[in-house]
Amino acid sequence: MTGSTPPVLIAVPIAVVVAVLAATLAVALLLPPRVRLPAPVVVAATGADPGWLRRHRALWSLLAGAAGATFVGGSAGLVAAVLVAVGVWVVVGRAEAPETRRERAEVRRDLPAVVALLGAALRSGAAPADAIVLVARALPGAAARRLSPVVARLALGVPAATVWADLATDPDLAPLGRTMARAHDTGAAVVPAVERLADDLARRARAEVEDRARAVGVKAAVPLGLCLLPAFVLIGIVPLVAGLLGSIAW
Repeated sequence: MTGSTPPVLIAVPIAVVVAVLAATLAVALLLPPRVRLPAPVVVAATGADPGWLRRHRALWSLLAGAAGATFVGGSAGLVAAVLVAVGVWVVVGRAEAPETRRERAEVRRDLPAVVALLGAALRSGAAPADAIVLVARALPGAAARRLSPVVARLALGVPAATVWADLATDPDLAPLGRTMARAHDTGAAVVPAVERLADDLARRARAEVEDRARAVGVKAAVPLGLCLLPAFVLIGIVPLVAGLLGSIAW
């Protein structure tokens, strides 16, 4: 009776660990993947770096599986190893590549200027497709590349309402797509709407820059404090304490 107790005590935590790992894997598989930007043809041709995390995806999965098997142990460790390895494989595969982050940052940075130039081109009498072509020539970059399919679809005769509605689903160009789609549906003037959008984006960009500038001061306080506090103790406190101890001993 005494000898049958340890297996029961050991089996309970193993079952709990396996259940937790299975639940974690189920949640990872059920979560929708992160929205990724459509990769340009040039990036695909040159073979952009997927990042160190995704580049060594198999290694991280193997290490996680080995850690799970070592932690659980026994026959249940094999199940835990498979669950952990598959979970790490899925999670790392859904991680955002550095190239995607850089492109998204470039699009958001250039979008106010792109919209302002688009409004100027529209005010001069250019059609939306021609205006986008002029903007792409004047300000080449990630935002211009992302707008190039709009020109191609409009040139092929796709309804403008469909084109702008599809652009509104873009995670970064959605404000422009919503503005153009709203103006097209309601029949309102496009130029004032685009110019208002350019002003709003410019104000938002300035606010984000100011927030980042204020955050720099807050983040710099901790390392400065860590550097200045030991110097203050060594220069101000230690000589004073040493002098007091010396006078007491004397």
